[in-house]
Amino acid sequence: MTIFSYKASDASGHVVKGTLEASDERDVAAKLQSMSYIPIRIQASSGGQGKLSLTGPVNLSHLFQRITSKDVMMFTLDLHALLEAGLPVDKALSILINVAEKDKFREVVYGILKNVEGGNSLSEALAKYPAVFPKLYINMVRAGETGGVLPAVLERLGSFLESSQDLKEYITSAMVYPLFLVFVGGISIIIMLAFVVPKFAVIFSDMGQAMPGSTQVLLAISHGLRGYWWIIIGVIAAMVLGIKKYVATPKGRMATDRLKVNAPVTGNLVRSVEVARFSRTLGTLIHSGVPILQAMILVREIITNQLIAESLDAVYHRVKEGESLSAPLLQAGIFPPLAVSMIAVGEETGNLDQMLLRVADNYEKVVRNMIKRFVNLLEPAMILAMGLIVGFIVISMLLAVFSMNDVPF
Repeated sequence: MTIFSYKASDASGHVVKGTLEASDERDVAAKLQSMSYIPIRIQASSGGQGKLSLTGPVNLSHLFQRITSKDVMMFTLDLHALLEAGLPVDKALSILINVAEKDKFREVVYGILKNVEGGNSLSEALAKYPAVFPKLYINMVRAGETGGVLPAVLERLGSFLESSQDLKEYITSAMVYPLFLVFVGGISIIIMLAFVVPKFAVIFSDMGQAMPGSTQVLLAISHGLRGYWWIIIGVIAAMVLGIKKYVATPKGRMATDRLKVNAPVTGNLVRSVEVARFSRTLGTLIHSGVPILQAMILVREIITNQLIAESLDAVYHRVKEGESLSAPLLQAGIFPPLAVSMIAVGEETGNLDQMLLRVADNYEKVVRNMIKRFVNLLEPAMILAMGLIVGFIVISMLLAVFSMNDVPF
């Protein structure tokens, strides 16, 4: 048996939080329904006792956080659970106001509720918050409302957001250790050059002995770092600002994205990430009833690499002229041949949406494996680089110390 934490709603709309012991999530949902509660959110808990609780801890840190894609994902999953249980949209939104953990997002949900109560559809109400809900999200909700399958669309949308969030968090977590290693190693090297090496420099200068070339280079670097650190910081800051300003221009953005795609090590990773994003988004939109041409316009907006995004423009125009999707994709050079073949099979069998989602699943696995291999190679490479730098410093100092033996007393 496992301890599960849950959020549920009673008949009056009051949100109930607590924990229950059960074999799985379905068992928790059944127990909550037997107690006349509507399950909203159920997840495995690391501890706790199997008892009901009408109150939960207050987390003040959420008051100072911005609205993230994870907040939108949880809102979507919770809204689907309530609508699936048979609640009307306005009633479900009023419950979600109490479920929201951040004041900013609570205000957004309250605004959506007021717009719905004022006669707007849910998609129209969501469209009033473009900074929170992107066009893709709004169009999928609109398609669900038009087809009368809003709960099903929200379920697919929630799964889409969940998959995207999982991939994003995996990439972020995989890069934490390498970045930490660079930070700690860099700080250690700076401390050695700025504070440790100068102590020896005084001793060596007092001896009046000619020092080895490597030691002279090391002392010059140390002297430059201590005497001109403000110039070094200024040059680095100017370079960073210049690069950011250049990348912000259309020409710079295109050059940067072309470099990312054609890079010998990370190029395949960038392509795989974009292929997974394209397939997941297009498949979800088509499965939700959005026409393929409109879906491709929306997909174009979520592709971050401009080189790939521009190549999709040619694909869109050829599909608009009546061609299939697979042939232009193959000629555009975006998708690998195997992925294009799977899409072609989906078109022939009338299961294009399912095949696109399968392609997305495959390439999300490819991305995870590539990141894992990349990090596994990056960590020893960085350790080796740091070791070489530290080794150069130590050997240069030791050579100077050994040369002191030649000093006449």
